[in-house]
Amino acid sequence: MFSPFQKKKEQQHSREDLGVRRDLEEPQEEVSVNSAASEIVEESSGSILINKGHMDKRSLDLVFAVEQMIKAKQHVEMSHNDLQDRLGHANGQIDRLNRDVKNLGKVIEEREKSIIDLEKRLSDKNLKVDQMMDDYRELHSTLSGEIEELKSVIELERQNYAGLLQKHNETTADKNKKINELEEKNTRLESELSQMRQKFDALRQEKTHLLNIVNDFTNRLTSPFAPNASSTDGGSSE
Repeated sequence: MFSPFQKKKEQQHSREDLGVRRDLEEPQEEVSVNSAASEIVEESSGSILINKGHMDKRSLDLVFAVEQMIKAKQHVEMSHNDLQDRLGHANGQIDRLNRDVKNLGKVIEEREKSIIDLEKRLSDKNLKVDQMMDDYRELHSTLSGEIEELKSVIELERQNYAGLLQKHNETTADKNKKINELEEKNTRLESELSQMRQKFDALRQEKTHLLNIVNDFTNRLTSPFAPNASSTDGGSSE
């Protein structure tokens, strides 16, 4: 679970560790030879190096070779110390990377737990969604049947309404016709009533006139007998 950069870095460190091991293993033989040569030089340094001008060519070559070996030994020791430092640094990096790997392992484990929890929750959600879809399909089927029934009822009611509307229109037409007839009859009756009132008024006036004539005639007939009637009344009272 490393990034490409971390993998490349690990490969580089592994190659460096192999190189360090080779450098540490190869100079060991040279160190043993150089240590032996240095012991010889140290033992004979008091006499050989001082009397270097009196040596023959073979001895000079040997001394030169020993000096080269000493220099090589010093160079190897310096390289060895440098490699030791690099090895310590590499070991520190390895320890740090191991800690990082452990931490990343813990993080990955926590992430995996979170993923498992999320997958479980997603599975529960999917089950709920499936259940809701089933309920929706069942409800849709039920509502479709009810909608079809309601459409049939509405169509029947629409037909009934159309019939009732036609009857209403016919009834309204008949009613209007009767109203018109009644209005015409009422107008005719009002005209007849007006005429009858006029006739009644004329008859009443004529009756009144006749009554007046009768009263006047009656008064005239009874007026000559009025004194006699009064004297008769007086005598009887006495």
